[in-house]
Amino acid sequence: MPAYFAEKTLLSVYRKIPEGYVDDIVVVDDHSSDRIEQVAKALNLHFFRNDRNLGYGGNLKICIRESLALGADILIELHPDDQYDPAAVPQAIDKIREGYDFVIGSRFSQFGNALRHAMPMWKYTINRLSTLPARVILGAGLTDFHSGFRAYRRSFLERVQYQENSNDYLFSFQIIAQACYAGSTIGEIPVVCRYFPDATQINFSRSMRYGAGAIGTLAAFVKSKLGAVDPIFAMVAADRES
Repeated sequence: MPAYFAEKTLLSVYRKIPEGYVDDIVVVDDHSSDRIEQVAKALNLHFFRNDRNLGYGGNLKICIRESLALGADILIELHPDDQYDPAAVPQAIDKIREGYDFVIGSRFSQFGNALRHAMPMWKYTINRLSTLPARVILGAGLTDFHSGFRAYRRSFLERVQYQENSNDYLFSFQIIAQACYAGSTIGEIPVVCRYFPDATQINFSRSMRYGAGAIGTLAAFVKSKLGAVDPIFAMVAADRES
């Protein structure tokens, strides 16, 4: 759980996680000033607090590092702001066990579902318009490239150079590009995502910067395929050559 000012929602998210599917829960707080540490420790969760704000991607890198250190074979990325429904956890785990390396929860697998749960129209429009070029260039038949609900196989995370990714929200798109470049199998499941004031959201200007970064990532993907390997694809390239 990559956390940032999630004191008010952590308990609610924890209670919604289906029983019998999760062995350990790691909460990494990105240097917020609320009381999330007390809430996490009262629930006996593994809690870590960054000494400074690292950003979404930087915080997620710590989540992955600490989860792998605990011996996790399957990692579920679940945000503790109560935006993504934890009911999707069992299906995500089943998908990994079917053989997928990486699973993404799609907010768009059912037509109109995202808008019914109050996704802003501008955000919906940007997501839909950015899907086609990403599908064509990456060769991935996904309906949602920007969802924050994900599941990872350990061997996948040990193979790709996710440490080289952005410390901002762009991390989430870059790791999809890495999976495609590596030839990893990516699955998709439906997920309910709600939009409300306490949920973490990026504003319009940051969304524009994210979009520009995604275009840059697609360009780096194409160049790497042609032989000019970008650092985020370097480990995979070495792996493929061996």
